[in-house]
Amino acid sequence: MNDDIGVFEAMHTCRAIRYLKPDPVPDELIRRVLDAAIRAPSGSNRQSWHFLVIKDAATRKMIQERYKRAFDAYAAMTASAPPRAGVSVTTMDLVRKSATHLAEHLHEAPVLLMPLLVNEQGPLRGDGPLQTVARKSTYSSIYPAVQNILLACRALGLGACLTTLHLMYEEEIAKVLGLPPNVESMCLIPVGWPAAKLGPVTRVPVEEVSSLDRYGRRW
Repeated sequence: MNDDIGVFEAMHTCRAIRYLKPDPVPDELIRRVLDAAIRAPSGSNRQSWHFLVIKDAATRKMIQERYKRAFDAYAAMTASAPPRAGVSVTTMDLVRKSATHLAEHLHEAPVLLMPLLVNEQGPLRGDGPLQTVARKSTYSSIYPAVQNILLACRALGLGACLTTLHLMYEEEIAKVLGLPPNVESMCLIPVGWPAAKLGPVTRVPVEEVSSLDRYGRRW
């Protein structure tokens, strides 16, 4: 375990680790990860987050069963989709293989972290421009904390990945977890000791995914 790596090294080597060992992760490390999460900025500094640490085996299995159903539906829908420009077929095949493994073995991760959004005023309703801004602002506010979780896991030598497929069964899972009506699951992060290597990630170059002043204008 080495938590002395620099922030840029953590960013450049923060892989989505979908192969995780079932070995337990000490609570002390999970608390350190969550302490990193709450250091993130949030909209208006409201800190409208809550982090559910799921360790119970039966609960993890319940989530995995629904996640697998959602994954199967999603995989069928995207089976014929071509890889995006700059991403090889080989890379996409490896991603699909690892995603399938996660769907089948999600419950074996010793910890599932579920970042929750607490809407103090209740669920956001309406379709007007103001409601759209409020909804996007509120929902996006938790993601700096989510990224801190991923980076903290990397710094501590833990494997983790961000996924959202469980949300296909959001209401059912929320009921089992006892979430109040004004509390929503934003994503799911399985955490454990990596069974796959940590190392530099490969990405489409910055020049191909950025523009200057107007979309599509290279800089």
